[in-house]
Amino acid sequence: MAKIKFTKTELKRQRDQLKQFTRFLPTLQLKKQQLQLEIRLCAERIAANERKEQEAVARLAEWTMLFGDADAASVIASKLHIRRVNREYENIAGVNVPVYHSTDFELDPYDLFSADPWIDDGIEAVKAIVELRIERDIIREQNRLIVQELRVTTQRVNLFEKVKIPEAKENIRLIQISISDNDIAAVARSKIAKKKLQEPAA
Repeated sequence: MAKIKFTKTELKRQRDQLKQFTRFLPTLQLKKQQLQLEIRLCAERIAANERKEQEAVARLAEWTMLFGDADAASVIASKLHIRRVNREYENIAGVNVPVYHSTDFELDPYDLFSADPWIDDGIEAVKAIVELRIERDIIREQNRLIVQELRVTTQRVNLFEKVKIPEAKENIRLIQISISDNDIAAVARSKIAKKKLQEPAA
């Protein structure tokens, strides 16, 4: 605990600090709750994304088997390249997090006349799976940033709740006792001085 002065000025300073801490604490607690909620939502979004990917992969597998080419998806994937991932940024409880928007692809040229008739549908199916994986990576990045902010916010809440507010209250209590003791002592000195002044007259 830092050394304090037992003065009325210090008492006012400590009271102002306590008022400030108690005003900011609910805001920090609310932010902590919002961040915890966002972490749960991220987990739900990741789970939903994984389910979509599993469904898309299962549909693609059935579809490629139907055309008698189990290796079709990997052949398409080898010709498909990611040119750019487009993301935006959103503020969630004071944290700027990336949000998936879209992916720009490049495709190696192929002969439309010699290619299998299902190639275009196959390309779109593989693109959809790749996009789901990219989106999931971005949601994981959101989660990482939010968890990091939650850690800092929790530290601040604990600092206010367990250190700053109790410290300010204790400082106020000690200063009030000191001021009260000084006031009592001053009254006692005043009475003694008054008595001494009255003694010679008697």
